Amino acid sequence: MSAAAPDAAVTGVEHWTTKGSEVKLFLWEKFVGSPAGKPAVLFVHGSSMASTPTFDLTVPGRPDSSVMDWFARRGFVCWCVDMEGYGRSSKHRDIYCDIANGADDLAAATDYIARTRGVASFLTYGISSGALRAALFAQRHPERVARLALDAFVWTGEGAPTLAQRRRKLPEFIASKRRPIDRAFVYSIFERDHPDCAEKRVVDAFADAILALDDSMPNGTYIDMCSKLPVCDPEKILVPTAVLRGQFDGIAALDDLIDFYKRLPNPDKQFIMMSGISHASFQQKNYLMVYAILHAFFTQPAPAYTSTGH
Repeated sequence: MSAAAPDAAVTGVEHWTTKGSEVKLFLWEKFVGSPAGKPAVLFVHGSSMASTPTFDLTVPGRPDSSVMDWFARRGFVCWCVDMEGYGRSSKHRDIYCDIANGADDLAAATDYIARTRGVASFLTYGISSGALRAALFAQRHPERVARLALDAFVWTGEGAPTLAQRRRKLPEFIASKRRPIDRAFVYSIFERDHPDCAEKRVVDAFADAILALDDSMPNGTYIDMCSKLPVCDPEKILVPTAVLRGQFDGIAALDDLIDFYKRLPNPDKQFIMMSGISHASFQQKNYLMVYAILHAFFTQPAPAYTSTGH
C-alpha cells in the first residue's frame, strides 16, 4: 500500500442507498486517485452528530483535521454514513433510532458498498455510541469486518460518571423521539471531562459543521446507553479488535472496558490508553496520536496462526 503526497488531492464522492422501502441513507467516500483495490475504512459516528462533521472536518490552520483525508493519502479508501435520523439521511420515521437500528444502517451501507465498489470487508472504527453500533454490526456480520476499533466505548456503563448524570434525564429522552441541540450543547461535550483537551477554534468548527446539518438528534442511543446496556456481547465479537480509551473519558469507564476486553475471544486484540484525550478523539489536541494508533492497528500484519493457536 503506497502513500500519496501529503498535499495530494483527495476526491469525495456522494452516494445514496436505501434501507427497506422508505429510508434513504447518505454515504460519503474519499480516496486519492482511484478507490479500486484499496483497503476500505468505515467510520461510524456517535449519538450527537452526523458523520461528516466528525470524520471530514476542516479547520483553517489545523492540518489533517479530516481523518478521512489523512487515511486517503495513506492508501485507503474511506467511507462514512449518516445513520437514520442524522444529517442527510431520512429523519421522517417516528422511531428512536437506537443502536440496533444503527447496526441495521451499517448492514445496508455495506451491502451498497459491496455492490458498488466490490468491497467485502472493512476496517471499522466507531466512536462513542458509534462504537456500540460498530460492535453490534461486527457481532452480527463478522465476515464484513476485517478489524474493529472501538473508541470511547461503553459495555455495561458501570462506573461511567457521564452516564450517571445522563440517566437523570432518562424520562425526558423516553418522552420524545428527538432532543434539540445547539452550540452550547456541542461545547458541553468538551467541557464535561477535561476542558483543556481541545482547542476552542476546533470546537467552534465542529459545532458549525454539526449545526449546519441538524438542530435535533434522535434519543435512541441515549436511552440505550442509560437503561439497556449491555447491547452487545464481547464473547460473540470474533474479529480482531482494538479498544481505545481516552485518559479523561467520563463515558468509557476503565474497569468496565477491561472486563469487556478480557472476554474478547480473538487473541489478535489490543487495549490502548490515549494520553491527553477526553471523549471526542478526532477533535482533541492530540488527534494525530489517535490517527497513528489507528493506522498501526489497521496495517498490522495478520498473525501466522489461527485463533486456535495452530
